[in-house]
Amino acid sequence: MQILPFYLLCDESGSMTGDPIDAINRALPDLHHEISTNPTVADKTRFCLIGFSDDASVLQPLVDLSDIDEVPALSAGGLTDYGTAFRTLLRSVEKDVAELKAQGHEVYRPVAFFLSDGIPTDEDWPAAHRELLNSRYAPKIIAFGIGDAEAQIIGQVANFRAFIQKDNSVSPAQALREFASSLTRSIVRSASSISSDGSSDFTLAVEEKVPGFETVTLDKV
Repeated sequence: MQILPFYLLCDESGSMTGDPIDAINRALPDLHHEISTNPTVADKTRFCLIGFSDDASVLQPLVDLSDIDEVPALSAGGLTDYGTAFRTLLRSVEKDVAELKAQGHEVYRPVAFFLSDGIPTDEDWPAAHRELLNSRYAPKIIAFGIGDAEAQIIGQVANFRAFIQKDNSVSPAQALREFASSLTRSIVRSASSISSDGSSDFTLAVEEKVPGFETVTLDKV
């Protein structure tokens, strides 16, 4: 079977306290329901949730969402350490892809959605980021920035597509609801493009425009 692994890396720093973290936690059950109740999508995808602040934790190991009752909730507190997020993602991807292959699956390149509301507090995060992108199973990264996140940094994190919250047009909570909806649609549409016999490659169906966000051009330095 062809499997497309998705990873959600979500900022759990103290600045996410209140409406932002509540918005994500309200959206996760909708994502779970949308995917777990669609057998075609659930069979072809796997989902992992990683939260990061001072450290990073795999809150939900990679799983077929139809096999669990709910996605764990996020909680806010601490700083914004990007490096620990990328190192945790790298370890998870290497372990997960190896296990899927051992089970006889054909595995598409992993896709990681990265969400942050601030500036990284660790200066050496680019080294961990480079290690991730230079790894054998380097994921395609779609990065979203809200709140105090800077477009330039969000653009550095992404290698596929990047978005930054529009100034004053929507609240962080509203932007996060749109982010979660876009993530869900991306998983569903990408999985739907995978042929049942594996005769053709899938299309990573990430929206070019997301309500409440502006697109960050990755080619600018």
